[in-house]
Order: sequence, then structure tokens, then C-alpha cells
Amino acid sequence: MKPQFSVLSSQFSVSQPVWRGHSCPRPLTLILILIVSTLPKLCFAQEKPVVLKSGKLLTVTHGVIESGVIVMQGGKIAAVGPSSSVTIPSEAKVIDATGMTIYPGLIDSETQLGLTEISAENMTNDLVELSEEIMPHMHTADAFHAESVLIPVARMNGITNAVVSPEGADTLPGQDSFIQLAGASAPEMLLIRDNAMPLNFTGDERRNKGGFDKRKFPSTRMGLAAQLRQAFLDAQDYKSKWIDYERKKSEAAQNNSKDKKPEPTAPKHDLKLEALIPYLEGKKTVVLAAQTSSDLQTAVSLANEFKLKFVLNHIAHSQPILDYVASLKVPVIVGPIYEDPKEDERYDTVYSLPAQLYKRGVKIVFASYSAHNVRNLPDQAGFATAFGLPYDEALKAITLNAAEVWGVADQLGSLDVGKTANIVVANGDPLDVKTDVKQVFIQGRAIPMTSRQTQLRDEYSK
Repeated sequence: MKPQFSVLSSQFSVSQPVWRGHSCPRPLTLILILIVSTLPKLCFAQEKPVVLKSGKLLTVTHGVIESGVIVMQGGKIAAVGPSSSVTIPSEAKVIDATGMTIYPGLIDSETQLGLTEISAENMTNDLVELSEEIMPHMHTADAFHAESVLIPVARMNGITNAVVSPEGADTLPGQDSFIQLAGASAPEMLLIRDNAMPLNFTGDERRNKGGFDKRKFPSTRMGLAAQLRQAFLDAQDYKSKWIDYERKKSEAAQNNSKDKKPEPTAPKHDLKLEALIPYLEGKKTVVLAAQTSSDLQTAVSLANEFKLKFVLNHIAHSQPILDYVASLKVPVIVGPIYEDPKEDERYDTVYSLPAQLYKRGVKIVFASYSAHNVRNLPDQAGFATAFGLPYDEALKAITLNAAEVWGVADQLGSLDVGKTANIVVANGDPLDVKTDVKQVFIQGRAIPMTSRQTQLRDEYSK
């Protein structure tokens, strides 16, 4: 039987949208009808069970099932296994996936999706707030643009989830968000607000651009470290003041005597310092970025001084101390691995970094560090396999490993019963650049396989 994914245009056409419009009072004009009909509804929910049958399943957690069945129901994976062992619901829509490869939706561990549209046009860019260097109270969730035309482009190559991070021009530029690449609005797409905070110590954050007369603090790495240390000390002091205030307030409330003391005055709220407290308490993850060996050791020393929970980022040029990196026993975000080596490095220094880290027992995840090139995420993982990273580990680095690092492994990262039905159907290996993604499901719903790029292609290829 010819697989149904060869006729996607009829099976998952735009006439079957992922979300439909609101109901509304009788419109006054045809224009109003057209406008209102395009408004999204608030619930991104799967309508009926969908079954993918006879495809090759890359489960990530329990091997490969050559001819398997996966059942999606209520936005979750309801069943997965060999074709002979899975019961198909009678009311399900059954899709023949013969010849197709089915795998979990991919996760990009750092992007700027929804923060930029056209790089050269400042009006479309909300990448970073440059008025100060210490800006932990900036939230990417507040700037996230759910209607970005770059999101469908990424989706079409199998990326279903991503971390949205501010650009790294500040030492503490703000807080990340964990998103789903489909939904009727930003609140539906923002799965976790403030899931992590970047701490950048690459040297690029120094305010020493434009000549000596325009330099300002911090213009050196000494200044960066001192400024960060002071910020964390101030946050610790701020926390102590609030603890002291709550203690005095409680004591005053319990004192029923005639000489009852007046209720103490609360400290002034400081959004910047409040934002740092969950990280000082180890409740949230700091994404520690440093490129060279000396920067990395300084940044890690600072993180350890304040007992921060962290993952490493941007360590592409720290090959001389990879044993030290491994001794930290923290995950590392790598990519894009197309970066050129420095003059004193081997030609494959950057390319082989994922494999070198894996050999030392380090958990790795991949990131595109982009908004425009998120679609290339699986190509990075595939490229790393050519330089020694085992295939299974490369796939885990953009699925299960990423889900574990960002605290969503109970929902994403593998084809397991009970997890969110974010699933990709392709005509080949997910890490092969020649593979064509035929269909993406998010929460069990078939996503229209169109983007601004395909629309322009179709328009100008007539």
C-alpha cells in the first residue's frame, strides 16, 4: 500500500487548520467576517485519536521498532509498540506510515525565536536590553511574539520545542522561556516562563566599544566579575532583609500585650534583586556561558562561590580543560558546530567537541543560538556524528537529553506512553540533511506544513 504521507496535500491541507476561529456575533460586513474567522481559539486540543501505523519508530528510550504503531489521544501518546501488539481505537483516524521514520519532536536548547523577525530592522528586534549590564528582571516571555513567521520555518524540520533566550550582550541579560512551537497565542506557546537565566562571561559583554573615550564600567573582565559578584551579594542582602521583616511582622502579630510594638516597615521591592533569589536558592538553573579556558574557570569559580546550579554554554574553545569540564558533572550546551577554529587550534576542534565531551561522560544538548537557523538543529547533530559522536547520543542531544536538562522529561523527549504527542514523521533519518519531514504533530494535532518560505516558493514557481 502506498503510504498516506505521500499525499499530504489532501490529508493535512490548510483547509483543516490546527486551530479554528472564535464564534462571534453576526458581523456587519464581509470584511469583519474574514477578520474574525482568522482569530485563534484559546484551546489547542486534539479532537480525535490519530494512529500512525507501520512506520519505523525511533523511541529514544527503548530502541527502534521497525514496524510500529503509535496512538495519539487527548494530546498525549496513548500507546506505542509493534504493530502486532497495539490495539487501535475504533474511532481513530489511521494513517499508513509505511516507509516513514517516526521520532519525537526535536528540542532546541537556545534560540531567539519570537524575539526578532528581520535582523536589519530594529523595529522587529527585542533581543536584549542594553541600558544596563545586570538585567535579570527582563523576561523573554514578555517580548515573545507568537506570530513570528520564523516559527513555522523551524517547525517544518521537526523542531517542536525550544528555549527562548535573550541575546548575550549583557552579563545577566534576562530570563529564558521554554516554548512549544504551536498554539493560538503566546500564553499557549509559553510552557515555562523564566525556566533559566543566562550568565555570560565571554568578554563580549565589556563596555569598551567605540574608543577609549566611550568606555564605561565594566570595560574589563575584572569589572564583569566584580559587577556580577556585587549583584549576587546585594540579592543575598535583600533576601535577608525580607526574612527579617517577615520575622518581625510575625512577632508583632503574636504579641497581644498592651505594649504591642508597631508592625515593621517592609523593605522596598526591587525587581532586579528579587529575580536573582530563585537562582541563589538553587531552585532554577543558570546557563553559564564562557568560550575560553580562563573565562570558563573564572565564571565557574563565581558560580560556585554563590552555590549556583548551572549548565555550561559556548565552551567551543575550551578544549585544553575538557577534563576539568567533565569534573564539574554538569550538562553542556554545544553548537552551532560550524564555527571556525582559532589559529592555534586543530581544524576539527569545534566539530569534535560533542564527541570529546561525550567520551568524558558529559551530557550534551545542541542549540542553534538563532531565530533564523533553528531548522538546522538536526543537521548539527548529524554533523557531530561524522566527528565521533555516537548516533544514539546525537539523537538524544536534541530530544531526551534536552528534555532532562530543562526539566520536562516527563512530558517530552521520547516516544513513551503518557508523554505529550509531539511527533515527527519523515521519509528518512532525522540526522540526514537529505531527509524531508512530511508531517509534524504537536499535542496530537497535525500542523500545516507551510511557512513563509514555502508560500514564496509556490508563488514564484508558477
